[in-house]
Amino acid sequence: MTLAQQLTTLGNQRPITVVGAAVIDVIADAYALPWRGCDIELQQQGVNIGGCALNIAVALKRLGMQASNALPLGQGVWAEIIRNNLSREGLVSCLDDVQGDNGWCLALVEPDGERTFMSFSGVENLWNPDWLAQLTVAPHSLISLSGYQLSSPCGEVLVSWLESLTGVTPFIDFGPRIADIPDALMQRIMACKPIISLNRQEAEIAAARFNLPMEPRQLGSAWLETFATPLIVRHDKEGAWYFSQQEQGLVAPFPVVVADTIGAGDSHAGGTLAGLASGWTLSESVRLGNAVASWVVAHRGGDCSPTRDELLLAHKDV
Repeated sequence: MTLAQQLTTLGNQRPITVVGAAVIDVIADAYALPWRGCDIELQQQGVNIGGCALNIAVALKRLGMQASNALPLGQGVWAEIIRNNLSREGLVSCLDDVQGDNGWCLALVEPDGERTFMSFSGVENLWNPDWLAQLTVAPHSLISLSGYQLSSPCGEVLVSWLESLTGVTPFIDFGPRIADIPDALMQRIMACKPIISLNRQEAEIAAARFNLPMEPRQLGSAWLETFATPLIVRHDKEGAWYFSQQEQGLVAPFPVVVADTIGAGDSHAGGTLAGLASGWTLSESVRLGNAVASWVVAHRGGDCSPTRDELLLAHKDV
């Protein structure tokens, strides 16, 4: 079945809950990263709403998927910008008007498209039991979580909440914070049997941390033997590896000319979650993740997830 044909079958067979951050991304071009004591000139691309959870929520919405979004929205200047942009997307958060302001991030984009983030935390990293008690998570739900929150001081609160749920499947993209989560907390996270998505560099960190082989196929086999839970390893233009007890392999990429890589991992997660929630296999879902991420990296800026119709048009013969 072509991707275009399969896109017509997208639709929630499983509920999705997206838990995490909504922040502001200030995106600027940098001819090189600054060094200590220097003063470099930046060219601003734009100011976008961002954050891993928000990017995933937007990607799901544009693909026509339904999700419950738990994105803490505060009361300050940044929060109001986020709230207004969410409204334009037709999105709401079930955690609105909490005390404090949302965080923001400066993203520097080098000429080859690589991006470097400098982040300022806000209410998105102040999770507490009272907020989580407001969430209603249906059985059989997929729950999206990010390493940014799990590695923050509120990580313990989030993991305790996750442990209290039954019949759910966490989907976790640890991001670059995979090395920052304490060992005891990481053991508890993995005991919840999440689906893990990592990029190439994060997979290398994970392999070293858990004393597993670096080579993708060997890493996947060792991961399943150690944790008995699915693993996705994103290799950019080389595609994405996937490993589960039912299937293993490499999903080919959708070649594009890279404009910048902002939001690539989040959009891949959004596409993969959309497939999984539609009852697709892991390999089929990862293929959709590849398609969504390829669209995003071909467009500049962080606010560029495609709609289902745009993907249909782009991949009508694939």
